[in-house]
Amino acid sequence: MFMSRYQACGVVFGIGLGLVALWTLPVVADEGEGVYHIGRQATGAEIQAWNIDISPTGEGLPPGQGTVSRGAAVYAATCAVCHGATGMEGPMTKLVGGQGTLTTNHPVKTVGSYWPYATTLYDFIYRAMPLTAPQSLTPDEVYSVVAWLLFRNRIIPENTVIDAKTLPVIRMPNRGGFVSDTWPDVYRR
Repeated sequence: MFMSRYQACGVVFGIGLGLVALWTLPVVADEGEGVYHIGRQATGAEIQAWNIDISPTGEGLPPGQGTVSRGAAVYAATCAVCHGATGMEGPMTKLVGGQGTLTTNHPVKTVGSYWPYATTLYDFIYRAMPLTAPQSLTPDEVYSVVAWLLFRNRIIPENTVIDAKTLPVIRMPNRGGFVSDTWPDVYRR
């Protein structure tokens, strides 16, 4: 018995679909629960290595401290290539300036004009910067870059020392510019 090319394709497709369905079914253990027998439970140390987010309240900030003068040096060495020598040139996102522009036709969203919490600045820099080597900066280096950026945006004085206690209490200019999410599935701290 011969099949047409289309019939053969249909048979092969049907067999393939059946194999995929069987492959995706869980293996049922003796207790009746679905078990896939792949991977393993993450260890506490593995979870902790990924648990590096910083909340707006400052929860999760590591020990360490930074100053504006140290931040200027770290910024020049690791950030200026993308954000410019003063944080205003680019080629990537501007980090300095933009105050008073959010209600204009050409808003400039920077650390000083848009960000609602200083702690999320630490979080973003630590997790994602520099772009070519994320998480390569030490906590002291991150605190220092944050201090330099806050100083350049006229949010803190030049002699301020930034650490886990001082950073969460810094009031950002656009703190009130965001609306809380009222959906019931949003986790509230």
